Amino acid sequence: MSNEEKTNESVTKKDIRKAAIRYMFMACNTFNYENQQGPAVVYGLSKVLRKVYKKDEDYKASLNNHFNYFNTTTWMANLLLGASVAMEEKDGIKSKDAVQAFKTGMMGPLAGVGDTLVWVLYPTIMGSIAGYMGLQGNPTGAIIWLLLNVFFFFFRVKLFDIGHTSGLKLITALGDKLNVFTEAASIMGLTVIGALIPSVVKMTIPIEFKTGKVSLPIQTDILDKIMPALLPAILTFVVYKLIASKKFSVTQIIFMVIGLALVCSFFGILGV
Repeated sequence: MSNEEKTNESVTKKDIRKAAIRYMFMACNTFNYENQQGPAVVYGLSKVLRKVYKKDEDYKASLNNHFNYFNTTTWMANLLLGASVAMEEKDGIKSKDAVQAFKTGMMGPLAGVGDTLVWVLYPTIMGSIAGYMGLQGNPTGAIIWLLLNVFFFFFRVKLFDIGHTSGLKLITALGDKLNVFTEAASIMGLTVIGALIPSVVKMTIPIEFKTGKVSLPIQTDILDKIMPALLPAILTFVVYKLIASKKFSVTQIIFMVIGLALVCSFFGILGV
């Protein structure tokens, strides 16, 4: 199909792809605490909506409508915005209220799916694998990570196109299944994290309890008997709680862990 083949009488596939790239470029760059991604939506859709609305007043009204509050995972936003463009192509400015209601109603459920897949599952699994391979001196993980990000860039553009052609039907048909899918993906992500903890986090106690001729290594004869990798699991849990409390930034927590490691290593309390 040619880039110039029309999706209707005025908007082409090329217009849709340009709108996707424009939104993706500005989604985080213009984020604010009043309408969050609203300015990015307007910037992304401004050119394609100009082709939909020939009257200046209708065009301005549509842009002002998209300036309203909008916030969801940027990947999932491509589906919503593509479907919104299709609605405005079909019904013009009369669809303004329906477009806003559609975006408001769906950005929450889709954010649940997108945040789980895009910001938790994908970077956790692939980032951990790439990072672990890097620790072993293998550059393959970094190459795979780079190639995946290139692939997903084009996939995100395609999501906008899918939203434009069938996003409205797809999203409304899924309905309550979105929550089930989100929960299943969350469980999978937690399982992967749990399996990676003993491989990536190294923390042991080299201290031995001695009395007379009896020697009792605390790590191997006590802690490992309770649960292998108990200390890494506890450290991971504590770091998670610190992040969840929002009292410390991630950078501060990293320096806290480094400081703890240096002090405990100096006094011979902890080892690797």
